[in-house]
Amino acid sequence: MRLPAIILASGSPRRRDLLGSLGWEFKTVVPDVKEEISGSECAEDAVKRLAMEKISKVAASFPDALVIAADTVVVVDGCILEKPSDTMEAEKMLEILAGREHEVITGVAVSFRGRTIVEREITEVEFRELDAHEISAYVKTGEGRDKAGSYAIQNKGSLLVKRITGCYFNVVGLPLFLLSSMLKTMGIGLPAQWEVEE
Repeated sequence: MRLPAIILASGSPRRRDLLGSLGWEFKTVVPDVKEEISGSECAEDAVKRLAMEKISKVAASFPDALVIAADTVVVVDGCILEKPSDTMEAEKMLEILAGREHEVITGVAVSFRGRTIVEREITEVEFRELDAHEISAYVKTGEGRDKAGSYAIQNKGSLLVKRITGCYFNVVGLPLFLLSSMLKTMGIGLPAQWEVEE
């Protein structure tokens, strides 16, 4: 079995880059979903719900395609950090994360041939100590502007990170091992994922 047509239901450049790194050809469709989380909702439930909402907005229009959606948040002390609304909020988030551990949680939904499944991945990340000047300097790079927790581990933000436990790609925005496992569950095994004839 070869890979079917693939739709990435996301506007995230990081997710596009990760799928592209696998050599997969895919089309990007940005779903019209408000990424809002209620105060009573736990992070794991929220990211799975949002991933499912994104899938539901896109999959019906592409019944023969493999549709992939995801949503990522950062959690520290039970508090969910989404994308910062401005510079002040970005600095506050980094101040909270500095010198501490937090979790990056991504919900991933996959739809193929009328079947949809959703899972989640959790990675623990520990930040180095940061002073106010260092936090301000990082925010000025602009790379954390549209990212949960206000940082990007794969670029300049790599210098913020002391240690991670778990999937690195999850912190970037799409846990590739989890996605691969979900595709295998859907009947799309590794040879197909590698686009190698069996």
